[in-house]
Amino acid sequence: SLCSSSGYGLLMDTAATKRDEGLTAEELAAWIEENRLYLHHWFFSTDLSSYLRGGRISAASAIIGTALKICPLMTVDCEGELAPREKIRTKKRAISEMAKTMLAHVQDGADYSGKCIMSHSACREDAEAVAALIEKQVPQLKGKIEINNIGTLIGSHTGPGTVALFFMGDKRVD
Repeated sequence: SLCSSSGYGLLMDTAATKRDEGLTAEELAAWIEENRLYLHHWFFSTDLSSYLRGGRISAASAIIGTALKICPLMTVDCEGELAPREKIRTKKRAISEMAKTMLAHVQDGADYSGKCIMSHSACREDAEAVAALIEKQVPQLKGKIEINNIGTLIGSHTGPGTVALFFMGDKRVD
C-alpha cells in the first residue's frame, strides 16, 4: 500500500467507496495499485525524545532541536519510508505549515471534496487546531475531519506530540 496508520485507513475507505460504485475485486486491486501514491501522509512531532531513543537522530540533534523548538515536518515517501521535509521552529508554525502543505498538494486545491483524516499522539488540541485551519481553507470536504489516536506501534516510533494528516492529492514524489 505504501501507506501507514490512518493513511492506510483512508486508502481502504476510498477503495470501499469504489467497490460500492461497482468495481470488481480485480479492478479494485488495480485502482489501489494505481492510486496509492496519491495518498499523502504529512506529520510533525513536537517531542524529539522518541527519535533519539530510536536512533533516528543523534543526541546533539535532539538537544539542539529541543532548545530551538524544532518540529520536523515529515512525510511518507514513494517507497513507504519516513522522509523529513522541513525543520520548522515552534509548534504554532508547524500547525500553520501543515495546513498550507495540504492546500499545496490536495486534489482540486480549496475545492477538494474528498475525505481528510488526522491522527495524534497525546495532543488532540494540536490536531484540532490543524483541522480547524483546513476546514476553513477547504470548505468542500466530505464531512468533518476525522481525528484518531495514533496507535501504539506508530506512537512508539514518533512519541507524544505527533500530529499526522492524510488526504488524496497530487502524486507523491521524493
